[in-house]
Amino acid sequence: MKTIPSDVDVVLPCLNEAEALPWVLERIPPGWRALVVDNGSTDGSTQVARAFGATVVREPHRGFGAACHAGLTAATADVVCFCDCDASLDPSLLIPFVRQVREGEADLVLGRRRPQGRGAWPAHARAGNLALARMLRSRTGLRLRDLGPLRAARREPLLALGLTDRRSGYPLQMVVRAADAGWRIAEYDVPYLPRTGASKVTGTWRGTWHAVRDMSRVLAEAPGEAPAVERDAR
Repeated sequence: MKTIPSDVDVVLPCLNEAEALPWVLERIPPGWRALVVDNGSTDGSTQVARAFGATVVREPHRGFGAACHAGLTAATADVVCFCDCDASLDPSLLIPFVRQVREGEADLVLGRRRPQGRGAWPAHARAGNLALARMLRSRTGLRLRDLGPLRAARREPLLALGLTDRRSGYPLQMVVRAADAGWRIAEYDVPYLPRTGASKVTGTWRGTWHAVRDMSRVLAEAPGEAPAVERDAR
């Protein structure tokens, strides 16, 4: 059995995920550090995170990208991973992602979500993701099938991408700028479970529309362009 790579931080953007946090944090690989980025929770998420040994980072500016980037800047490990905090994705699945990055086979590894059970991935959210993947292919040439949140890359190169989006476009901007920089980008199939609690973004048509709008703005960037930081009242 291969050993689990060490020196890894896992960024977990969090807004009222107290119910899901125990399941997620219990699945962080041994020796890895969980960075739970609290984005204004009112349900005791921070207390739960600390009880399960996570490091809590506070980000007062609302927005998925704001939370993700706060976690990235707080990270100190060589490799940084990202995972949703709603129990839809198992962070232990990141182990092969990290190995691929460490062994120099890829610069950015993404999880291609494979829905498990009814309600895991609503039709409108899946349609929006498919449309964005096609737009990404037109913009960069990348033949990705998903733009999922489960991912891994080295911290310093990630910071050097100069990511500026602080809304729903942050994950896509990471991929676009990585592609523009010539990164090798790989995908792994991962099971996608029904989330715990209500979705803040893709659980509704309105949330999906806002996410697609944010991401379409990112795709409109010219290569090398750095737009103004976007804030989100999530």
